[in-house]
Amino acid sequence: MDPAEVDPIAQAHRQWQAHGWGDSADAMAMVTSLVRAQQLLHERIEEALKPHGLTFARFELLRLLAFARSGSMPMARMGTLLQVHPTSITSAVDRLVSQGYVERLRREEDRRVVLAAITDLGREVVEDATETLNHEVFATPGLNASDQRSMIRLLGKLRSHHGDVVQRLR
Repeated sequence: MDPAEVDPIAQAHRQWQAHGWGDSADAMAMVTSLVRAQQLLHERIEEALKPHGLTFARFELLRLLAFARSGSMPMARMGTLLQVHPTSITSAVDRLVSQGYVERLRREEDRRVVLAAITDLGREVVEDATETLNHEVFATPGLNASDQRSMIRLLGKLRSHHGDVVQRLR
C-alpha cells in the first residue's frame, strides 16, 4: 500500500487497540483528528492572509479593534477576549505598530493603561483580509451548514468540559 494512502490516525487507533488501550483509542483518535483538522485549517488561513502581511493572530487583533466602537482597547482586555497570554498580545501589537496598522495610546485619566488603536490603514487591511478569509476559507470549510452547526455544538461541549464559558449561537 502506498504510504500516502494510509490514514495515520486510523493506524494509531489500531495500534492503541493492539497494545491494550482500547478504552482510550476512540478518544485518542478524536483528539488527534481535532488537532490535525486545526493544522489543516490553520494552513489555509495563513496562506489566505499572507498577501495582506498578516498572521491569523494579528488578524484577530485587528478584527477585534475594528469591531470596537472606539477602535481602541486596553491591551490587557484584548488578551482576555482572545484568550491569549499578555506577552503574545504585546508581540503581535509590536508587529502591527511596525506595519502601521495599530498605534499605542495612553488613557488620559489613567496613564498606566496602554491602549491599542487601529489606524485607517489597519481598518483598510483588516476589511480586505476579512473578505479574503470569508471567500477563500470560511465559505468552503469542508462541512455543510448542518455539519458545521453540529461541530460547533460538539466542540462547545468539549470546551465547556474544560472550563470555557460557552453560549449557544443564534
